Amino acid sequence: MELKKFTRLTMLLSLSVVLNIFESFIPLFNGFIPGLKLGLANSIVLMVLYLFSFKDAIYISILRVFMVGILRIGLFSVTFCFSLGGAILSVISMALAKKYTKLSIIGVSIVGSIMHSIGQILVAIIILKTYNIIYYLPWLLIFSIPTGIFIGVISKELVKYFEKRLKLL
Repeated sequence: MELKKFTRLTMLLSLSVVLNIFESFIPLFNGFIPGLKLGLANSIVLMVLYLFSFKDAIYISILRVFMVGILRIGLFSVTFCFSLGGAILSVISMALAKKYTKLSIIGVSIVGSIMHSIGQILVAIIILKTYNIIYYLPWLLIFSIPTGIFIGVISKELVKYFEKRLKLL
């Protein structure tokens, strides 16, 4: 990997970590739905998917989860496992949606948001050894659509902005 690309991706990784940690201090709905977040860091992952590659996006996503795990939530904690499962499934599904559908970046973001929730629930079922957690999924899915739209709009603007600037540098 060339130094310029490595530097850019490292800065984007750092930004995604900062956004993830910042977002953890924003309580949505006063904890009515535990773990519900906007997914601001995913706007960076989605931008990397569109401007760089799937491989770069999966690296950024996984490294972000590990770095936030080290800095904030605890490496290999239950929350870390939920985040990792959701992040991996989200990036894979967004890459597939981008490649095999005609969805816009906003549509791809919605797919990623939905699959992130499904990934977290699947990990929860495995870790907690109960299917009862599945009753939590409809609540997550209801909020996945507006958060996916929100992150998609942000990502669309980020891609537009950085597409021009990255060519100049």
